[in-house]
Amino acid sequence: METRRELKKKARKNLKHHYPIFMVACIIAAFIGTEFIGSLNLTSTKMFPENIIVESKKVDQAVEEALNGDSKKGKQTTQELKEEIIERDKKDQTKILGRSRGVFAMIVNGFSTGSIYVTFITGMNSIIGHPNITSIILVSASLLLSFLLWFFLGNMYQVISRRIFLEGRTYEKVPMQRFLFLLRTKRWYKTAWTMFVTSAFYSLWCLTIIGIAIKRYSYMLVPYIVAENPNIKTLDAINLSRKMMDGHKWECFKLELSYLGWSILGFFTLGITEILYSNPYKVATMTEYYANLRKVKKEENIPGIEKLNDTYLYEKAPKETLEQEYADVIQGLKKSQKKLKKPQGIKKILAEFFGISLSDTKEAEKIESEDRKAQKLEIFKNVVRGKEYPMRLFTIAERHQRPKLDTINYMRRYYIWSLIAMFFIFAIIGWFWEVMLHIIADGEFVKRGVLQGPWLPIYGYGGILCLTVLNKFRAKPLTQFIAIILLCGTIEYFTAVYLEYAYNGQKWWDYTGYFLNLHGRICAEGLLVFGLGGMAVVYIVAPLLDNIIQKINRKKLITICCILLTLFIFDNIYSKKAPNIGKGITDYQIILPKKLK
Repeated sequence: METRRELKKKARKNLKHHYPIFMVACIIAAFIGTEFIGSLNLTSTKMFPENIIVESKKVDQAVEEALNGDSKKGKQTTQELKEEIIERDKKDQTKILGRSRGVFAMIVNGFSTGSIYVTFITGMNSIIGHPNITSIILVSASLLLSFLLWFFLGNMYQVISRRIFLEGRTYEKVPMQRFLFLLRTKRWYKTAWTMFVTSAFYSLWCLTIIGIAIKRYSYMLVPYIVAENPNIKTLDAINLSRKMMDGHKWECFKLELSYLGWSILGFFTLGITEILYSNPYKVATMTEYYANLRKVKKEENIPGIEKLNDTYLYEKAPKETLEQEYADVIQGLKKSQKKLKKPQGIKKILAEFFGISLSDTKEAEKIESEDRKAQKLEIFKNVVRGKEYPMRLFTIAERHQRPKLDTINYMRRYYIWSLIAMFFIFAIIGWFWEVMLHIIADGEFVKRGVLQGPWLPIYGYGGILCLTVLNKFRAKPLTQFIAIILLCGTIEYFTAVYLEYAYNGQKWWDYTGYFLNLHGRICAEGLLVFGLGGMAVVYIVAPLLDNIIQKINRKKLITICCILLTLFIFDNIYSKKAPNIGKGITDYQIILPKKLK
């Protein structure tokens, strides 16, 4: 066995190379209550203002009244609490966490005032007819839900975390998709059951004084064993952990004790140092300890050690083995490297960085097709280079798909006239969207926007910028989603600033009172809609629209676009002098309950 100093040195090296994913793995464990719970308990001390505590007490009161059969009084309590919240928003209209307007505010108020609970309990009482039975059902359902969440998530998350740390020992890259490796190998339930039985055994041993400490170390390696071989039988995993820890419990105890200084520092920093460093450092060191102990027990050939058979978790696969298993990927990568006659100069910049094509030739389509294939093969590049764990060589076959063409090709370059046509389509759809919202909410037609025509340019600009400026993020949906929210938020905020400046402070929208709003110009609710809408545009709507637009005769398409551009420019010039204003357009006020007016 290596010394503690050697183990910690290797752990620090691994942590340095994989710090983001290691830290995320430990933070998730703390949030779901698997381990490191104390790190968050200290940082959350005295976080909540006095008014939040008062609100919580009133929610408890309303729920208790509903459970006692007095639903009317419970609803009255939640209504009074809601009015207090809106009154606070009225006094502070610059409040970022607004709770008086919008869907988000309605959802937040539903939970924070307890109205959603009271409504549910009232419904249960009306069906069952007896408050006591309702209470029993709700308590039982709550306990069952808590158990299921613990069983399928908190109970077995340690296995996922340990798999990530184990792969980080050997490989330079550990993809975020590895958090789902138990789903991909269809061993989520089996792992949850193994960890449940382990927890049950340890809980029984805790009834004895000696069992609390001894059995903690006896079962300590179960998550690592299952992470290496999720197919192992439950009792085999437990027994193997016991055999591997025989004669090593005191050694492991001293290793844990060596982190006492970090624990003290974590206490004085309210858990910040634990979250940012010492938690992943401890797991990385324990992972090194397990790998060392596994090697020793392999040499000793103890019973059951043959079940730890994931060779490539501890050493990289030979180049020949990778070439054989990933032959289709390697062949595809070679093909994608064949040189095609690609655009140069400004055409190259527009094509590669913004996804814009100035021509619609067959050659451009061919280049686009090859680029798309290369993007799909990119996810395997680190594997065939030996930088990432080869899941095709895992002891349990992971579900994977060979690279294939999508039915909707979103990794495309858009013809310049196609983009102009889509700009107007998005702008007109946006106008209809906002008009319909007013018809549904207020029961009347309101011609929205600054311009006189039936279009809202902000939707057009947003859609086209998502397709062009964010072109480089298209292969990574999560990054694309975040980038769309940031881009659309920036556009909406500064468009509001410009309109207010250009028209003497006149506003065409105001999110004051909405949950998570910034100066009333943008809000979380709107940005979420833009984010989801932007994703739909990038991955579904724009490719389908482009397919339709490409079928239009080129001369007709250019003629239509030129006419629309002319009308749009004229509308902008005219509306500069005579903007569209009035009821439902620029008259924004927070609507309060009658009692508060």
